[in-house]
Amino acid sequence: MEVHGRATGGPLPLAVDYASVVAGVLAAQGATALRVARARGLDLREVRTSVAQGALLAVGQYLAAETARDNSGPHGPARDNSGPHGPDTPAPATAGPDAPSTGGLATLETSDDARVEVETLDPLAWREFWVRLGVVPALAGRGWLPFQQRFATAVCPLPDELRRAARRRTLAELRAAAHHTGVSLLSVGSDPAPAVRPAAWCLTPGPAPFPGARAHPDTALPGTRPVVPLSGAVLPLTGLRVVESTRRVQGPLAGHVLRMLGAEVVRIEPPGGDPMRWLPPLAGDCSARFSALNAGKPVIEADLTAAQGRDTVRALAAEADVFLHNWAPGKASRLGLDATDLLPGHPALVYAWASGFGDAFGDRPPPLGTDYLAQVHSGLAAAVRPADQPPAPSLMTLTDVLGGLVCAQGVLAALAAREATGRGSRVDSSLVSAAALVPRPAHRPCWTALDRPLRTADGHLYLGPEARACPEAVLRLLGGVGPTTAADHAARFARRTTEQWTARLAEAGLTATPVLTDLTAPVRDPAFRAAVAPPDPSTGHARPYAPWEFA
Repeated sequence: MEVHGRATGGPLPLAVDYASVVAGVLAAQGATALRVARARGLDLREVRTSVAQGALLAVGQYLAAETARDNSGPHGPARDNSGPHGPDTPAPATAGPDAPSTGGLATLETSDDARVEVETLDPLAWREFWVRLGVVPALAGRGWLPFQQRFATAVCPLPDELRRAARRRTLAELRAAAHHTGVSLLSVGSDPAPAVRPAAWCLTPGPAPFPGARAHPDTALPGTRPVVPLSGAVLPLTGLRVVESTRRVQGPLAGHVLRMLGAEVVRIEPPGGDPMRWLPPLAGDCSARFSALNAGKPVIEADLTAAQGRDTVRALAAEADVFLHNWAPGKASRLGLDATDLLPGHPALVYAWASGFGDAFGDRPPPLGTDYLAQVHSGLAAAVRPADQPPAPSLMTLTDVLGGLVCAQGVLAALAAREATGRGSRVDSSLVSAAALVPRPAHRPCWTALDRPLRTADGHLYLGPEARACPEAVLRLLGGVGPTTAADHAARFARRTTEQWTARLAEAGLTATPVLTDLTAPVRDPAFRAAVAPPDPSTGHARPYAPWEFA
């Protein structure tokens, strides 16, 4: 609630049961990993996970950022080196007529009442887009930092002049500006139903091994199995190697999941390292958000634009069980590193591509494959908010996290199939295919004040389903008489503390949950001791423990 609600001024639940979907994928991963482990001769029989562990994993990057040693504000520092004017781009101003607001969504409104989401990773394209809408370059540049940092902060305090400039133009004019500058733009609809319902992942079996090809070790000789290291804790994927060439969230999270399940995960990064390593806030000498997904992965640097770098990737993939990437569409083929290039010589390889939109756009070029555009295209941007709020993507990276989990599950399914056939597979998944897993009603729900977190004297409280469905019971608890509204009920909660209300509701047979609004609190709370690892010298930030227990 805290992360999703940052952009709109306070904690707010998602209007879909996202945490349960995450937990469901985690449960499927655990069960599939057990199947792989038992086929490999490991004595693992049980796995457990929970919705709470899924929720913690979903906010893992935000937890890392809030608990990083150099964190200088509630959502991290306000500077980076990626501004359109170079490394000295100033932080957004905090006063004056064009100062950014205290929060806000990135969704823009047009003069003909359309709502749009734009995306670009190019600061020059961003500036030119706004110049075409009549904004001076300096002011357009001031909007770049909050726009880019919204992935990390879950807020987008754009200068108000940018929003006013969009409202002076029609949807057609914004589309034209986006087309001319290479900025991706999608209209935000109000229908929560997915535009498409693709399979969560697609497995395409690899070719049959030919003489001289590297076979899966389990099928190289009948009756033999690989030796699995037995020192330390044995996990389902212990002894397997994953090679990943990934960036941002979706791909690294997939590798992170496979590493938590026991695989060795080797990262391929460009010469000098992945630029995301140095984005604030830092935990020691590394970005806390980057570390949250990539700590513990050995790194090999390779320049993929050079033949030698591509040869390095081929050599690594030839000795791997899994090769995973989230490159842009067409890049693997251009590099000669597609499944059709790698699988013939290594038919036991599991080759995984985590994309933004898969084949959802057919022969048309897709927009940039980032989280917020995937929310828009899938209908999730409408589904996550109630009917009294305009549709807009959550600035919490919902599809990036779920997309990484779905990719990892596809890999596990392919590994399980390999145990039976000895053949690898190509695994395709996308942000849109992950978003389609989230169930949503045909129409957006109508909420009252009791469906939102209630402000108490010292925090916020979220009523359980019985109390929200029965406002009369809440009225009796409040001692009210006569006709009152849900808003009247909500206002009375400010008279007592969260603890007092929780106790009074329990006495009346009603449940309620205190709303956590400080992501550093789990580090200090004994209730989270088994679920959250405190900062240590190796990472410098808190992190959720692996979300499964195997036995």
